[in-house]
Amino acid sequence: MPEIARFYGLIIKMFFMQSENNPPHFYALYGEEIGAFDINTLTMTEGDLPPRAVSLAEEWAEHHKAELLEMWNTQNIHKLPPLR
Repeated sequence: MPEIARFYGLIIKMFFMQSENNPPHFYALYGEEIGAFDINTLTMTEGDLPPRAVSLAEEWAEHHKAELLEMWNTQNIHKLPPLR
């Protein structure tokens, strides 16, 4: 899974599978925990991240929603700035 951003202990990644029919999403990793986030709704759809990590991932995604959707649609992944 290519890394998109890293900040405050979170690692943001995106992964594609041709057979995947899920809505556009990204993954946030925090230590041993992982969460999947829907890019359209900016909410965690599955996973076990602590509330603070969920909040940080959602805030970051809000700033980069258009870029995340473009990456999902084009599969042209690149680094995005961290949350400051």
